[in-house]
Amino acid sequence: MAERSTAAVDVADNSGEQPLTAEAGKATTDGAEADKKVGTHQDTAGAESKGSARDAQPLELHSGHKLARRYRLEECVTRLEGFSSWRAVDEKLRRAVGVHILPADHPRARPVLAAARSAALLGDPRFVQVLDAVEENELVYVVHEWLPDATELTPLLAAGPLEPHDAYQLVSQVSQAMAAAHREGLAHLRLTPGSVLRTGTGQYRIRGLAVMAALRGITSEHPQRTDTEAIGALLYAALTQRWPHENNAHGLPGLPKGMGLIAPDQVRAGVHRGLSELAMRALTTASKQEDPCTTPEELAKAVAAMPRIRPPESAFAAAAAYQRSAYRGPVPPHTGGPVQPAPVPPPPPLESRTGKVIKWSVSALLIAALGLGSWQLADTLLKHGESDDPSHSQSTGDGSPKKPESGQPIAIQGAKDFDPLGDGQEKPRDVPKAYDGNPATYWSTDFYTNANFGGLKSGVGLILDLGKKQQVGKVQVGFLNDTSVELRAADSSGDSMPMSLTAFHKVAEGAGTDVPLTPDKPVEARYVLVWLTKLSQTEQGEYRGRVSEIKVTS
Repeated sequence: MAERSTAAVDVADNSGEQPLTAEAGKATTDGAEADKKVGTHQDTAGAESKGSARDAQPLELHSGHKLARRYRLEECVTRLEGFSSWRAVDEKLRRAVGVHILPADHPRARPVLAAARSAALLGDPRFVQVLDAVEENELVYVVHEWLPDATELTPLLAAGPLEPHDAYQLVSQVSQAMAAAHREGLAHLRLTPGSVLRTGTGQYRIRGLAVMAALRGITSEHPQRTDTEAIGALLYAALTQRWPHENNAHGLPGLPKGMGLIAPDQVRAGVHRGLSELAMRALTTASKQEDPCTTPEELAKAVAAMPRIRPPESAFAAAAAYQRSAYRGPVPPHTGGPVQPAPVPPPPPLESRTGKVIKWSVSALLIAALGLGSWQLADTLLKHGESDDPSHSQSTGDGSPKKPESGQPIAIQGAKDFDPLGDGQEKPRDVPKAYDGNPATYWSTDFYTNANFGGLKSGVGLILDLGKKQQVGKVQVGFLNDTSVELRAADSSGDSMPMSLTAFHKVAEGAGTDVPLTPDKPVEARYVLVWLTKLSQTEQGEYRGRVSEIKVTS
């Protein structure tokens, strides 16, 4: 009977072996020789398991084969030690996916299923997501996301060392992601340039969490230290374009033999010193630093304590700025002859006596006209002037009440988080930070797996209470990252706050980080809804909406 689950709570290994924290095994690269030992020793049982894996018969699979009448295999990208990895198509959802396949009687089948299910429970968008983990028809297969627009770190490093800002983002994002995984009891144990992807927006995503180690039979007695040293190796390679061991690996040359581990700023000139020291602190076993980082959490804190490294200024922007400051109009071509001086404009003609007389006459007439007009105006005001009573100052000439001035600030009397399509709340404790007058504080949504709220809902928002029904001219919303947003006004004029989305109608929309929401027609309401409809990724790779400040004017 088919067994499938990506959200199973039970992730124990039913075969009796420990999936992630048993004795150390040997790590190998895809199709390459082993370049590093993980842990401290390898026992006889582990060796027999590896021997069984090598002896396993390869699966009779081919392009066009379908799994569960849904996943159509397209291209085999890896075939090793009795398992294979494929690029496939999910015909139900019409999207590309990746699939790892191995026989159900493979000695690693049970650990792979357990690892895949535990990784699926994490649900962190900084990792390539496990979509399905299945055992059926004598096969075990794991389905995961396929990111066609992302690039492996391997070709990026082959092209040259990364800029300091890019290397800083790499170690920052990867260390934070792995710290979050280890807090949930998950390890990677095989962090290499091939398992780190960079998206078009500059975010790094990690694939193969727990699953790749289970497929390879890799375990470690000190998984946190193993992953920390792997992050240090990635940073070292990003700074120097060399692998921090004597053997070549991952398309990169190793270090000179017999010299041991050298600091990155001694391998290549111009390396950022702070990042160089950070790489050595992460490579604890080889570098023997006095202040080592032995866990991803410690490494992430060390990165956060560094001064932030800003991205380099765009060469195009610098050239454009230079051209704007230096350009002074077209220069005529030089023909070789003598340069003629620019013609000097002739002086203005001298004023005649008649012209002066006319000027003084016109000035006298203007002064007389102004004096006469002022006298008539004063006489009219004395006869028909309005009383100083304030009740008269609030009326226009036709007796109608004067309209309130536009552009005046409206104080927000209160606000409430609004999540009618989810669990009913969205970070309620931080709501006051959205209108406290301090742009450094903010209200944040929960994090989601994509910009469309993970497909769970159409939006979330904040309901603002303006105290009474009044004219709303503009609502200015500040975000920490690009966000699409709508302004909705309550249809009812009652004192109770509406609690359903249908009670509000859209009056304006916009997108960006500083969004003015101005209704096309006059709007009067006590309750208005700031409704977020599309999110973007934060620096940590999560999809969140973060409202830093809201201002309302009449």
